Amino acid sequence: MQKIVFATGNAGKMKEIREILSDLRIKGEPVEIVSMKEAGVSAEIEENGTNFEENALIKARAVAAGIKGAIVLADDSGLEVDYLNKEPGIYSARYMGEDTSYHVKNANLIERLKDVPDERRTARFVCAIACVLPDGHHFIRTAAIEGRIGYEEKGENGFGYDPIFVVPSYQKSAAELTPEEKNAISHRGKALRAMRECLANYYQ
Repeated sequence: MQKIVFATGNAGKMKEIREILSDLRIKGEPVEIVSMKEAGVSAEIEENGTNFEENALIKARAVAAGIKGAIVLADDSGLEVDYLNKEPGIYSARYMGEDTSYHVKNANLIERLKDVPDERRTARFVCAIACVLPDGHHFIRTAAIEGRIGYEEKGENGFGYDPIFVVPSYQKSAAELTPEEKNAISHRGKALRAMRECLANYYQ
């Protein structure tokens, strides 16, 4: 069985990743997808890139350096709020401090957009997926989903900034969508499906 190690310790991300890549086959074989923690990798990774793509590749290469024979994937994703000059952007996970709860982060963003009308609350989730193969080749795929920032947290699904990100086609927050609905349209879903196709083509 082929193995993919994903450079994250985020349980919410791992759940989405396994669901989206559940039908991936490499050389006709099913694929086991494990987190870097499950693979026994504890690399200290300094995300010092200037964009999502650079940070994703930095993470993938750092984990790949400690693993032999496995495909390594990493993502860098975040929320860009246009009114706030695309903050928090690549600093989304570290916004207000890595240990700060997303409930507090979401409340802060809502407060910063106080009295800002709907048409100026535009935002997007961006996700870059980097892949480093055992032979040294790498690929990067990036995708986004457009939406706007709501006025309060809504929904119990999802994680992170999902409760304040309103998806126009549903008029619901990303946290109000079912996992199937979210995966079909999300930035991570789109990027992972593009990477799935890339891997299938490379190993065909």
